[in-house]
Amino acid sequence: MLAQRLERQAPIETRPLRAITLRRPEPGPGQVRIRVTACGVCRTDLHVIEGDLRAANLPLVPGHQVVGVVDALGAGASRYRPGDRVGIAWLRGTCGACGYCTAGRENLCGDSAYTGYHRHGGYAEAAVVREDFAYAIPAGFEDAEAAPLLCAGIIGYRALKRADLPPGGRLLLVGFGSSAHVVLQIARHRGHEVYVVTRGPGHQALARRMGAAWAGGPSDRLPGLAHSAIVFAPAGETVPAALEAVGPGGTVALAGIHMSAIPSLDYEKHIFHEKRLQSVEANTRGDGRELLEVAGEIPIRPRVTRFPLAEANEALIALKSGKLDGSGVLVMRRW
Repeated sequence: MLAQRLERQAPIETRPLRAITLRRPEPGPGQVRIRVTACGVCRTDLHVIEGDLRAANLPLVPGHQVVGVVDALGAGASRYRPGDRVGIAWLRGTCGACGYCTAGRENLCGDSAYTGYHRHGGYAEAAVVREDFAYAIPAGFEDAEAAPLLCAGIIGYRALKRADLPPGGRLLLVGFGSSAHVVLQIARHRGHEVYVVTRGPGHQALARRMGAAWAGGPSDRLPGLAHSAIVFAPAGETVPAALEAVGPGGTVALAGIHMSAIPSLDYEKHIFHEKRLQSVEANTRGDGRELLEVAGEIPIRPRVTRFPLAEANEALIALKSGKLDGSGVLVMRRW
């Protein structure tokens, strides 16, 4: 099978992913093998490739927003059948027995494993995963449309829950990439007014076209205080401004897996009046199932730009430079 593999961590501008032919993986007990048809590119992939996240397993095939068709079953696997369309997300395994797992907080499991980080991911024509960590993909989505839901959608959905947005409340989104444009659709569907802060004029225009009540840059004045905010930008310097932008009792959720240093906070200006600062770590499988159900009901329509697998480096360069509207997705050749 064809794959894009990372040998050593390096800036994406050096094009560190290398095209390689690998043997198709065989599914182990309780696993399924997926013939990959699409895989989203994600900022977390950049963090893995460029070394913001410490290397866990090199050489590595990145990618954790994987959509495809089951084509082989490991011993004892019975949840899916060959031909079923399924997805693989970032979280791919937990111990299932620790206090966090048994309390419904498996995203905090100390023995968790992640796709495209601990194990090979979806920048390839085939991938394997435990069947209980695979997601059935709802009808109505093309494969490329479904791929961003498996991380951008799921993490955005969990961040929205962590943001504790009250009914009818105003939501501020800081950064307008793949996750934010999914959250905007959910929030608008639920009747919320949404403000968007993002640097690129093109991203501001897209946010307005998608229903944002206001969109502007970091130095622009917001039309009013928000009840909750979600920071998608991996820039710690945006956090104090987000805290200032929410009113008393407001919550700011930080949705990234990596963020630059947060500047010192002024207690009265940023935290007083019972404001809350929440981080978001990965997701539970329950989050994933809920998001896919919501996505089918609305329905969410991710904005995608398609790239062939051979152009994985170029897709990630476009993501890093802010040239993607919505989500970039790698699409595989037809078998």
